[in-house]
Amino acid sequence: QVQVVESGGGLVQAGGSLRLSCTASGLYFVDYSVGWFRQAPGKEREGVACITKNGEATYYPNSVKGRFTMSRDNAKNTLYLQMNSLKDEDTAMYYCAASSKAWCSVLSDRDFHYWGQGTQVTVSS
Repeated sequence: QVQVVESGGGLVQAGGSLRLSCTASGLYFVDYSVGWFRQAPGKEREGVACITKNGEATYYPNSVKGRFTMSRDNAKNTLYLQMNSLKDEDTAMYYCAASSKAWCSVLSDRDFHYWGQGTQVTVSS
């Protein structure tokens, strides 16, 4: 049984940083492309980062580009999302998800089939 677990969320002041982690059991991230998504109350879920299966490419929307960095540690079967210069609008539940596709996109979550329960990020001004 596949289980994806996010951690590292919390309360941080605007301008601060957080690093989210995503681990999995029953699934090896080297076999999947992986994305980070977020959803704020009353808003649609949006992609904030993804990394291709081979780990050679990462993609970010303009809203987080230059502030968020996604990385992976294959030996630990763990993905990370480093978030810097956090803003109020980054407040959301953050989810990690895996796709069997070799490529990835932050524009759609339809190809991501394995999801974690999320970790809350709250940015206070």
